[in-house]
Amino acid sequence: MKLYIVTLVCFMLTSFSSLAQKNIQATFEVKGVCGMCKKRIEKAALVPGVKMATWDQKSGQMKVYFRSDKVTELDIHKSIANVGHTTSKVKAPAEAYSKLPACCAYDSGVNKH
Repeated sequence: MKLYIVTLVCFMLTSFSSLAQKNIQATFEVKGVCGMCKKRIEKAALVPGVKMATWDQKSGQMKVYFRSDKVTELDIHKSIANVGHTTSKVKAPAEAYSKLPACCAYDSGVNKH
């Protein structure tokens, strides 16, 4: 009986430990200027495996919580860049950036609003 309990406790601790290692929080910069940018950036970050994504318009910081066994941080950066917003790791393609509304053109000196 004691061996069973010890085995069960060890299994539970190992399971919880591996689960905790799979849940990752990352914070990184994303360029944008307005509420429309915020919606676009957060939506793009919600790839399968991402549990939560919030972008702070004032600081430009993105905070994501994701499952590392389902998605990588680089995948999230790429998804955001593909909708026109440069991140700290991936530059937005010119074609995607050119599709942004004029008020979202962060490289053209538009002020945050």
